[in-house]
Amino acid sequence: MLQHYFGLVYLLAVSQLLSFTGSHADDECPLQLNPQRVVVKYGGSVSADCNTSIQHKGMGWEASEGAVPMSKDSLITWRVSELTEWDITPYCYINYNTDDQCIVTLPVTIYKTPDSVSISTVNHSGPMIEGNQYELQCDVLNVAPAQNLTVNWYKGQTLVDQSIFTDTIKTPVNKTSNLLIRPDRADDGAQYKCEAKLELGEGPQTPPTAPSEKLNIEVYYKPKHSSSIETISKTNDLTLNCTVKANPAPTYSWISDQLKNTISTPMLSSSKLSSGTYTCNATNSLGHGEKVFILTSTGSRPTFWTVLIFSQFLVASIMVT
Repeated sequence: MLQHYFGLVYLLAVSQLLSFTGSHADDECPLQLNPQRVVVKYGGSVSADCNTSIQHKGMGWEASEGAVPMSKDSLITWRVSELTEWDITPYCYINYNTDDQCIVTLPVTIYKTPDSVSISTVNHSGPMIEGNQYELQCDVLNVAPAQNLTVNWYKGQTLVDQSIFTDTIKTPVNKTSNLLIRPDRADDGAQYKCEAKLELGEGPQTPPTAPSEKLNIEVYYKPKHSSSIETISKTNDLTLNCTVKANPAPTYSWISDQLKNTISTPMLSSSKLSSGTYTCNATNSLGHGEKVFILTSTGSRPTFWTVLIFSQFLVASIMVT
């Protein structure tokens, strides 16, 4: 409570100093800061130099932590070994020989990586149904500052969505990001994850990131054949293959006037199959897929020589006419 009180007094003093008639704006002040802004992890150390090339009556640093008393030196350093003040605005001031004064403020960004990043489905558990819409949620706990936070969504290694936040609060907050998906059969077994990333500008060379664990999704989809009709010539090593992908795994049944018994396997392999139509049904809890096999006798198709003789006969008939 006392720290909060002194913080308010400090901010009031800054406001009064900026409104003072004899003060100058930062861009007119003969002071140079190095660096011109700082990014520091909460609880980390920070320092910045303030220097001038003109003669003066004194210069110093004002801050709620690490204040530097007025000095006649031309370079003074603001330094805090363990920065724990979230809303801090240090400024360097200088008193001219003409009794004038100006200040330059040092922008400070204090960040904190999240305590945890987790991914979950909203109001759903178990397998997803192909074509239905679902919502995924990413929870980012205790992160700061929120306005520098980006949540990236990945499907496998592919970035599929991003969320940014505009909150100006500087202290740690909890944030959530949501992603709507409509999976299809190709997404069965796909992995989703979210990643919290702090875009800090001139801060760490590599922006701090925190990924969630991977969320594996299972998709239920009905049997669907690539082609619904297939014509096959009868041979000695004949196989009718009705195998199809589906989740849950399908059951099979065959219908044909040529079959005497019920068959529940995905393939028919027999040299004794008669010519005719064979219909296969692959079924699971989501529906069924039907495939028709038309089995023709080898002799039912005209041979090459038959076609050739018929063509010659047709040409001769036309010439005679």
